[in-house]
Amino acid sequence: MKKYLSQTTFLAIIACLLWASAFVGVKIGLKYHSPLQFAGVRFILAGLMLFPLINNPGKFSKEVKENFAYVLLIAFLQVILQYSLFYMGVNLVPASISAMIVGSSPLFVALVAHFTISGDRMDWFKTGSIVLGILGVAVITLGRETLPSGAEITLTGVVFLLLNNLVSGITNVIVARKKHTISPMVLTSSSLFIGGISLLVISFPLEGLPQQSFPPEYFFALGWLSFLSAAAITIWNTLLRRPAVKVSELNIWKFLIPVSGAILSWLILPDEAPDFVSILGMVLIASALLILNLKRRIRKSSTEITAEK
Repeated sequence: MKKYLSQTTFLAIIACLLWASAFVGVKIGLKYHSPLQFAGVRFILAGLMLFPLINNPGKFSKEVKENFAYVLLIAFLQVILQYSLFYMGVNLVPASISAMIVGSSPLFVALVAHFTISGDRMDWFKTGSIVLGILGVAVITLGRETLPSGAEITLTGVVFLLLNNLVSGITNVIVARKKHTISPMVLTSSSLFIGGISLLVISFPLEGLPQQSFPPEYFFALGWLSFLSAAAITIWNTLLRRPAVKVSELNIWKFLIPVSGAILSWLILPDEAPDFVSILGMVLIASALLILNLKRRIRKSSTEITAEK
């Protein structure tokens, strides 16, 4: 059982399910708090949540000091830059189009990995998985939210969201290629805390101070979002550091996020229900994941045959 729980596939699915649950929490939080401040507080709490689990403050301090420039880089890329690009893009582009563009992020990760990691090249299996996954995201998104009449899609907003995907790919590759001189939990805790502090500082001149009190549902949403950020990013950083894991293939599992988000909406929101278009999108994404796992089985069989020879 313990071996199964530590498998890459299982952990990748758990991380994606956690990220999928963020949508409802963000919607609740933004009713009461401005975006940058809400994100800043969320990431500060997420970083602090991990600190007690490290158990050794001396080790934490030593690893952060030895890798301080690297921690700052990840905090800037993974928290400050990605979140800012995402927020600015979503503000300029209708939600349905934003979801499709962000949902294509595995393609950008695969392309970055193709040109920067020698053992992680694009092939027909991987390309087919990514194309089917993107089609599935598009079908689910357009099926659940049509483009509003007269809505304007600005080139600037699209560029922001595409850059968000590119930064995500670069960050994944940087984490995967880093030598193991800092543990994933220390990296996640320190980078989230520093990134959260930076977002909070940036937010004050842009958004001012909070103008209202916060009800219990706000704190529930904030607590859940902080927990899922700490857990999901720690899991992902851990998986990226595993020698046998290919960055591009790992990120294909992120196609599960819109599927999980749709299912959670059906379960939680009274006006949401399954429909044919959403089911079709899920079938496409399931096909993408089946192709990915078929490739793994073929690769595993080839390795075993070679070993027998």
